Amino acid sequence: MESWEFGRAVRRWRDRVAPDTVGLPVGRRRRASGLRREELAGLAGISADYLTRLEQGRATAPSAQVVESLARALRLSDQERDLLFRLAGHAAPGLDVVPSRVTASVQRLLDRLSHTPVVVYDASWTLVLANAPYDALMGETTSWRGLERNAVWRNLAGPGNRTVHTPEEQADHEARLVADLRLTAARYPADRALRRLMGELAAACPRFTELWESDTPPPLPDPSKRKVIDHPAVGRITLDCDTLIVALDDLRITVYTAEPGTEDADRLALAVVLGTQTLVDRKA
Repeated sequence: MESWEFGRAVRRWRDRVAPDTVGLPVGRRRRASGLRREELAGLAGISADYLTRLEQGRATAPSAQVVESLARALRLSDQERDLLFRLAGHAAPGLDVVPSRVTASVQRLLDRLSHTPVVVYDASWTLVLANAPYDALMGETTSWRGLERNAVWRNLAGPGNRTVHTPEEQADHEARLVADLRLTAARYPADRALRRLMGELAAACPRFTELWESDTPPPLPDPSKRKVIDHPAVGRITLDCDTLIVALDDLRITVYTAEPGTEDADRLALAVVLGTQTLVDRKA
């Protein structure tokens, strides 16, 4: 990899991104017009130390996932994204790989939902991005690494999340996730990262293997449902949880809302305010 060229490109593109275009406050004390290193690291879901080493050419093997995350956080064009992949020693992902690209049009949609909890997953149910209100509602996602970013693993073998499920609801949720992952595996048989994910799930979770090999039809898709979130500061919140499928990009966008004027809407607003303030204080 041309590590120095990679780092120089990241620094150059970081300097041109205005904070308000990615939902960050400008602030009075800001000297540079672009993103601070810590801000880009947070947007890309990597540590500031690792980003420093990348920019200085001391880290020489960023994964394709890291490159994609940086390209997304920097709002790169398709041509610039392909260049960043080449500088990192990777071929730009082709049609045989699960896409995690958030196009400019999808990003504009997400920007319009900047005050609403939103999370985006790719077709393998690996987290692509989560906005600040989502982290405020469900817990900070920027520290998640590797398998922690995959919803199938988190639900079947990992810590789960703040959603409250009955045993029956949890079983149905797991069955839907595995069924969708099986369809994804059929669409992307050459994706090595996807095969590795399935192998790790099978090794860590007998429940995954049971569902994968089951002849029982999975529950019907449930793109819109009510969910109860157990928030540590404001208690339980009942929300509408709608999952939108971006067909051409094979992304899943999940949006959490409450009916205006209800107690749940008030609790959601409070959770977002408290959580967002906590995140800001932590980064200050």
